[in-house]
Amino acid sequence: MPHPDPLATFRLDDRLIVVTGASEGIGRFFAVEFAHAGAHIVLASRHRDKLDEVRRTIGAFGGQAEVVPTDVSRLGDIRALADEVRRLAKSSERQLVLVNNAGFGFTKAALDVTEEQWDSLFDVHAKATFFCSQQIGRLMLERGYGKIINMSSTWAVTTDVGKSAYCAAKAAIGHLTAALSTEWAPQGVRVNALAPTTTMTDFVKGTLLANPERRERLLSRIKLGRFAQPTDLLGAAIFLASGASDFVTGQTLFIDGGSVT
Repeated sequence: MPHPDPLATFRLDDRLIVVTGASEGIGRFFAVEFAHAGAHIVLASRHRDKLDEVRRTIGAFGGQAEVVPTDVSRLGDIRALADEVRRLAKSSERQLVLVNNAGFGFTKAALDVTEEQWDSLFDVHAKATFFCSQQIGRLMLERGYGKIINMSSTWAVTTDVGKSAYCAAKAAIGHLTAALSTEWAPQGVRVNALAPTTTMTDFVKGTLLANPERRERLLSRIKLGRFAQPTDLLGAAIFLASGASDFVTGQTLFIDGGSVT
């Protein structure tokens, strides 16, 4: 029989959602909107002052949020984050969701990329995504249920001048998503990824305003004729975090406006 309220499976009030990189940009947006939808949020980032501001924003409308300062490039910090999530989970029947959102990028000719820049990029993207998934996924596996949402990108499957290192890091996340889903699906943990095109966060707006030629080149690749807004990503994020996607795993959902690859 059909569910009496089909939209009920999209609710998040039974979720404890960990968001890395929650201090700004897409991560901040997701954290606030997940809280609006009823989820209890764990805010993780290196920037304690910004996380406190996000928590105040969530608290102002009656939402619940915890702040856990975390440098996701450090395994010790990730383990401390997982310990706090375990503590919160013990006192709650909410289902666990992890959003591996922390990240940064740069546009630089391949011949000029330094070892330090390469290592930093892969530490925050590939290494952090793996070990956050490992440490918090362990709790999900113990419970027999969980959702992991990795933030990939259209750059995982396409290229441009100056994007070789970033493309490689995002491609790693895409394949890691498929591999973890294969390993953990039998234990009830779903692992998926979101892959947006250029999304107009404050940081991205600033970089594109400083380089109009690059802005027009990137825009020309998007069939819908505009860049993504954070709100364009929200429906897909709620879908993957909620019970509505319980039969979906190992997928990368592109939110790209029909980008030309």
